[in-house]
Amino acid sequence: MQIAGERVKRTRLIQTARYVVAVEVEAIIPLDDPSEPCYDAKTVQFLRQVRERAEQGDESWLRQHGKVYVAAEVA
Repeated sequence: MQIAGERVKRTRLIQTARYVVAVEVEAIIPLDDPSEPCYDAKTVQFLRQVRERAEQGDESWLRQHGKVYVAAEVA
């Protein structure tokens, strides 16, 4: 089922202990309630996958899907 409304690009930040990943996703401004953009199921699943890959440390996959920021080690 597809949500009716205007589709806009948004950058979401996914944060884990080691990484922050900036990914661009499509948000939907629903016709019924334009006060807050929402995401379809496919986008929510993608954001979960990004978090899981970040927690696993799959840096090469993350770099293919967004900008990756790595926490610096403190001596």
